[in-house]
Amino acid sequence: MNTIIVSAILGVVMMFSGILVKHHAALKNIAIAGLLVLLGLNVGENYGFALFDINTTNMLHFERFGLLFNSICIFSTLLFVMLSGKDVEKVGNYTAEYFALIFFILCGIGIVTSYVNLMMLFIGIEIISIPSYILTGSDKKNLKSNEASLKYFLMGAFSTGIMLMGIALLYGTSGTFLVERAAAQTPSISYLEAMGLLLLFISLSFKVSLAPFHFWTPDVYDGAPTVFTSFMATIVKVAGFAAFIRLFESRYGSMGSQTERLIAIVIVLTLAFGNLTAVFQQSVKRMLAYSSIAQAGFMLFALFSLNDAAKEGLILYAAAYCLATIGIFAVLVKMEDGTFEGFNGFGKSQPLLAGVLTIFLLSLAGIPLTAGFFAKYYMLASVVKTGNNLGLVIIAVLFAAVSAYYYFKVIQAMFFKDGDVSFPAVTSRFKYLMVAVAAVIVILGIFPNLLLQFMYF
Repeated sequence: MNTIIVSAILGVVMMFSGILVKHHAALKNIAIAGLLVLLGLNVGENYGFALFDINTTNMLHFERFGLLFNSICIFSTLLFVMLSGKDVEKVGNYTAEYFALIFFILCGIGIVTSYVNLMMLFIGIEIISIPSYILTGSDKKNLKSNEASLKYFLMGAFSTGIMLMGIALLYGTSGTFLVERAAAQTPSISYLEAMGLLLLFISLSFKVSLAPFHFWTPDVYDGAPTVFTSFMATIVKVAGFAAFIRLFESRYGSMGSQTERLIAIVIVLTLAFGNLTAVFQQSVKRMLAYSSIAQAGFMLFALFSLNDAAKEGLILYAAAYCLATIGIFAVLVKMEDGTFEGFNGFGKSQPLLAGVLTIFLLSLAGIPLTAGFFAKYYMLASVVKTGNNLGLVIIAVLFAAVSAYYYFKVIQAMFFKDGDVSFPAVTSRFKYLMVAVAAVIVILGIFPNLLLQFMYF
């Protein structure tokens, strides 16, 4: 509850700060201070310190998994603002409003990680989605940004309609919006309930860009201001998987082999399209957009397995993916040439940042000694524990090898090709932060339990 209420209040505070404070750097500092307070309160709630004692009347239920997920999203947002806050200021004249929208998105994330009522799922998803539409179109003078925002809004509205239809069908079957009570009242799955769940699956698949509901992703991520693409491709995306887990773990993930078969097909399609299409991209930003689709395919293993290893894997995957991707975009947003050729010679002109970027890319590829390796390992291990699904694991490993190819193209360009890189001067603080993020990724790649232990004590 701390995250939901305080993030909403901080969003309002940021809006009024835009009236009272004219210096953009001060607005960034206010956002950082607010995120530190929000992170502290969320961690405190994980250990019993609830700033607000409110009876949610079976609308929300706060547990360690959801609270830890909130902490990862808030920490990643804090990192995003510290690394890319200056780039947010360059998007337009509404810096305070941009930060306010980010706080509102965190409010929605707090809801989708704790809902037990389907209406709260709808409210949480919409609180996340509507600010995302606005951030996508925040570069008003850029036609690509305007087009991406309109496309995102129209397709998002359509998927929301599908979600509401699914919720209506589930309510018609059980007479309640409560997920667990509906499961208890209908021990066997009816055709009406199965259709409602399928519609919810389709809607949430759109939100996290799973194939074949992913076609909006490359154009929206490419058209949005790069600094906001970083936020949407990480924190907004992983929040959708938290919603997936809360919906399906109560009952709906154990509907038999047909459900497993459906999820397995979506996983294979997502991994195939995301990885194979990313191979042929010339723009690093667009490659990362397709890469995010492939990463979503790996995160969907948590829904396929729905065991303790899957939940641990999703926590670790969310942290590894967010940290690495935000770090890469923090450099990419400063590049004048966002193609692979634009990174030619980057290792010579910026050796420290090139080394850090290499760690981020290796983590996304799942190379050992990085957090990305254990994230993928936990996901695959969760599938192995279900039994009789070794073929799916082999397919995932093969596509992980494909992903290594296009990630290594960036590394090759930085260290093994010559070129004149146009990169602005960055502060020592920026470099220290990047090194710190890389260190966290390596530490989690060696000791993943440093993070996972917070799920249990």
